[in-house]
Amino acid sequence: MDKKDQPQTLSSPVLEEYGYKLGRMIGYGSYGSVHEAYFEKWKCNVAIKIISKKKAAQDFLNKFMQREIQVMRLIRHKNVISFYQSIETTSRVYIILELAAGGDVLDRVRERGPCSESTAGKWFSQLSLGIAFLQSKGIIHRDLKLENLLLDKRENLKISDFGFAKLAASGSQWNILTPPSLCETFCGSYAYAPPEILMGVKYNPFLVDIWSMGVILFTIVTARLPYDDSNLKKLLKEIQQEVVFPEGKPVPEGCKNLIKKILVPESTRVNIVKVFQDPWLIQFIQTQPSEMNFLENRCNPTEETPVTTATVSTELSSKAESLPPSTDAKLPKSNSIIKKRNHTSLPNQEIAQSFHNLALKPQKSLGL
Repeated sequence: MDKKDQPQTLSSPVLEEYGYKLGRMIGYGSYGSVHEAYFEKWKCNVAIKIISKKKAAQDFLNKFMQREIQVMRLIRHKNVISFYQSIETTSRVYIILELAAGGDVLDRVRERGPCSESTAGKWFSQLSLGIAFLQSKGIIHRDLKLENLLLDKRENLKISDFGFAKLAASGSQWNILTPPSLCETFCGSYAYAPPEILMGVKYNPFLVDIWSMGVILFTIVTARLPYDDSNLKKLLKEIQQEVVFPEGKPVPEGCKNLIKKILVPESTRVNIVKVFQDPWLIQFIQTQPSEMNFLENRCNPTEETPVTTATVSTELSSKAESLPPSTDAKLPKSNSIIKKRNHTSLPNQEIAQSFHNLALKPQKSLGL
């Protein structure tokens, strides 16, 4: 970004009118930047996402950004980044959010390597609490990955970036096992996507986030992604097999068992209630979330059976064989988390790529 385009000089008068004193840039992307700021009224620091209407794609402005704001207005939870305010002018949109002073989990794992069991348990329990809250509201994230998990100054985990989020259920009568409607949108990244999305079939949205949670847990305890997304044909074959843990990186058996319950086809994957009942996770949960009774009621089997991936093995094998040779050349290697930050976006959605362009990167060099 050219210095003349940096919002330090262009945006300060607008923000000062609302009581925000703009500080240092902490991230930037194709459509804008993120800054620390001081809010005079509350006497605290916040994060401000500044988006240029001139640079941003219309699909992003009209759909993904609006969806993120709409969803975040519904959310107040200690393990989800809080939305405070949005300000729109003729040239820019300012989204004021809770500041996560500890950076993101990806950078932390890259810097320190595999997490200790206690840290992994703390972060995964906090992630689970956040997802339980979201699912109790009928909200799915659909883009869970390490770079979208932020840390506060006490290293508490908070879920961020709701551009792909969806209100999948509302009202008094709905069920996680048989949601009101299955999803068809292919969003996220290959590395964190479950088999049903890679297959291109309709999917239960609530179980997509669970799969991504399994990838996240595997990655923070091994500092590697469980599947190689540099080659889509290889990925489609790997993803239908039992997950393999790297040698030389000891992972607690209880943690392994939980991961193995998650990284399986949709038809046998645990839901969020079963995640909280897992023996390994229980030791890190001080109290069950207040949403648990509600979620348990929403996980009772119904007579209606949703579309599942029970035939995942044969369908994936067939799909892998039919992929064009040119696909592989476009997919950069990212199995080692140390080597790559922005994972390959899923195909067949130009809008998704537009949102991916906003992916806000730390100002410091990633050395990639």
